[in-house]
Amino acid sequence: MLTRRLFATLTIAGATALAGLAGTASAALAQSKELVYLTPGLDLAFWRYLSKGVENVVTAEGYTYQALDSGNNAQTQLKNAKDAIARGVAGIIISPTDSSTAPAVLDLAKQANIPVVIADIGTDSGDYVSFIISDNYQGANGVGKALAEAMKAAGKQDGSVGIVGISQARLNGQARTKGFKDAMAEAGITKEAGLQQMQTYTADETFKFTQDMTTANPDMKGMFIQTDGPTLGALQALKAARLTGEVLVAGFDGVPEFVPLLQSGELVVSGMQQPYLMGQESGRAMIAHLSGKTPEKEILVPIKIVTSTNIEQELPIIKETVFANEM
Repeated sequence: MLTRRLFATLTIAGATALAGLAGTASAALAQSKELVYLTPGLDLAFWRYLSKGVENVVTAEGYTYQALDSGNNAQTQLKNAKDAIARGVAGIIISPTDSSTAPAVLDLAKQANIPVVIADIGTDSGDYVSFIISDNYQGANGVGKALAEAMKAAGKQDGSVGIVGISQARLNGQARTKGFKDAMAEAGITKEAGLQQMQTYTADETFKFTQDMTTANPDMKGMFIQTDGPTLGALQALKAARLTGEVLVAGFDGVPEFVPLLQSGELVVSGMQQPYLMGQESGRAMIAHLSGKTPEKEILVPIKIVTSTNIEQELPIIKETVFANEM
């Protein structure tokens, strides 16, 4: 039979051992100098620019960095998360494939005690350090107001307006659609030519959507394309159908190709998020957390409403914050 003193000694030793193991695991996590960014798809300029912003901040703080492309696929996103967690990364920054798929990643990271910062799109539930988001409602509302003004100036306010949207399962997609529709309703432009949702987020996909919409809606006089590369596809389709100038186009986000299109008026307006700045803010939030500080739970980055009339004024700023100095 164990004596009371011996039992106490063994209990203390066991507790010390367990604490040591936990401490070793925590120390290993703390010593990790790798950060990863889980992105929907680097083929879209927006995510590439955001990734560059994250990299700019975290590498300056001595962390190694890797962007893991999910190919707009939730299962690939989950696999990338599992791989990163298995490596014991110091933290994960994620732009989810959509808001409904984010909780699965957040749950896994929480179990592994790995902090997560969400950069855009959002999540339906789960724990995270900070959420960096643009004001998508206000941005899209501003785009709608600019398009409505242009349609009225051209005498096209009685025409219908079509939307090619990002996934409406994303919180940011819902906000863009509502913000734009509210602006149209306020302007008295109420005819709708329908909403098509992107699956592949390519110019070719939106080229086909635009062909279908113009064929089905010969009275369509305006379009809102909810991200950048696909906006180019819409403009190409209108050009092929000899409808340039007949259907006025509003975009969202931005690629360098937008600059001459805005300057010429072929593109009326784009609500430009500032992805490079969003990436920097995401990196700063993660570094602050890893340094023992508490970043704001939600960090709002403004959207620039860039039109054919203010493009020259905005260009010096957006070259960095929107285009990540790629132009």
